[in-house]
Amino acid sequence: MIGIFGWITFIVLFLFFTFLGFYGARWRRGDLNKLHEWALAGRRLGAFLAWFLIGADVYTAYTFVAVPSGMFASGALYFYAVPYVATTFMVAMITMPRLWQWSREKGYVTAADMVEDRFNSKVLAGLVAITGIIAELPYIALQIVGMQAVLGIMLLGVTSNVKLVSDIALTVSFIILAAFTFTSGLRGATLGAVLKDILIFISVISLIIIIPLKFGGFSSAFSDAQSFASALAAKNIAWLSTGITYLKPLPALEAGYTTLWVGSTFALFLYPHSINGSLSASGKKQLAISDAFLPIYGIGLALLALLGLLAYSDKAAMSLLSKFPLSSMGIYSIPALAVSTLPDWFAGLVLLGIFIGGLVPAAIMAIAQANLLTRNIIKPIKPQLKPETETRISKWASVIFKFTALGFVFVVPATYAIQLQLLGGIIILQTLPPVFLGLVTKKLNKYALMAGLIAGMASGIYLVEVANKFGPLTTSLYHMGGYLIWIGIIALAINLAVAVIFSLPTLLKK
Repeated sequence: MIGIFGWITFIVLFLFFTFLGFYGARWRRGDLNKLHEWALAGRRLGAFLAWFLIGADVYTAYTFVAVPSGMFASGALYFYAVPYVATTFMVAMITMPRLWQWSREKGYVTAADMVEDRFNSKVLAGLVAITGIIAELPYIALQIVGMQAVLGIMLLGVTSNVKLVSDIALTVSFIILAAFTFTSGLRGATLGAVLKDILIFISVISLIIIIPLKFGGFSSAFSDAQSFASALAAKNIAWLSTGITYLKPLPALEAGYTTLWVGSTFALFLYPHSINGSLSASGKKQLAISDAFLPIYGIGLALLALLGLLAYSDKAAMSLLSKFPLSSMGIYSIPALAVSTLPDWFAGLVLLGIFIGGLVPAAIMAIAQANLLTRNIIKPIKPQLKPETETRISKWASVIFKFTALGFVFVVPATYAIQLQLLGGIIILQTLPPVFLGLVTKKLNKYALMAGLIAGMASGIYLVEVANKFGPLTTSLYHMGGYLIWIGIIALAINLAVAVIFSLPTLLKK
């Protein structure tokens, strides 16, 4: 639990975050009745601000919760997030500046706009838009899971009904978020991202220095983790994964680790929120500079992932974690470490950083979803839409998407929601042929691309169901030839095969 000074720090900083969100409407004034002004901050973010904004899509509440949670529960497999973060920015450097240039020249607001223009197909663009909207929902939900973890730790000892009070606090937070996003659009999210990233960097640097020194380093944590798993085994209690019994992947998991890494590398900058952040940059050069410095975020992530294991060495943190169900202990590992090892006021600062680390990405994701709905689903049906109406629909749609994800989290267990993020990755990866290949060539047949996307989506979802025996989602890896392969890669291979084979007549035509 957290003391009074921690609560004061948390509340004061949250009020400042709220002020920044609403002040965004007055910052760098523009006509917020125009979609590119509301949704892309007028395309006027310099290298520094674009770096903060795009970084807000990387360092989220999910980063502070799900990756350390995976390490806490499953060991080395979840370390795939570290090389993935390093290599995904290479993909951004190659693809995003070109998409930005076309966006500025032709007025694109979404990647689906580019797809429609390149392949002369509103239907294909609509499929890309629907795919993006669906893939974002579990991602927003995971931001909320991270925020729940913060509130869960803070409310221990304060109330006997932690879930009810947590749900009320989350609802109030999302009402505030929806209000300033509706009012300020991406400008409010950008200012919030600056505050959030400052707090996150302070938190990461503090945690990775203080905690290892206090508890004897990572080698001690590995030993304590093994002892914990052994103690559970002695009581015939199965741990979340046998992965905790080894500290490097077994041969069967090495393929799973590699395909998770490679697939996630290509998936991140297919997500609408990552593209939305990139298109808000003021220039191609500024975007390239911001992308070049994004790997700085990956340095902290590497150590942050390992912090999930350090909870095993902290008796106070493990005492806090024991108050939660075994299946969700890992989700609370970083907030518990912050409360147990840092001064009260400083713990409040760290927890607020994690909390708004969920709110800021949720705002950007909902804006990106709203853009897709308005530009690529509604507008093709009603092309006579006025710019003001287009923007108004997007504003209300962003509110609806936020609360849809919030309602989803209220009824779905947290462990289930975290697995859904990987399902979201499988889904969004199927837009790679029309989006990334569309940046290179427009010779692919639009019907072949539609067929490939549908085939990839259908096969991906089916294989997820098979891998989980048509029950609750516990894995996104599929056994193939004695190896575990991330299903996203399998589905993408099917997608590409269909798209290329049926495009051959077009590709071979002189």
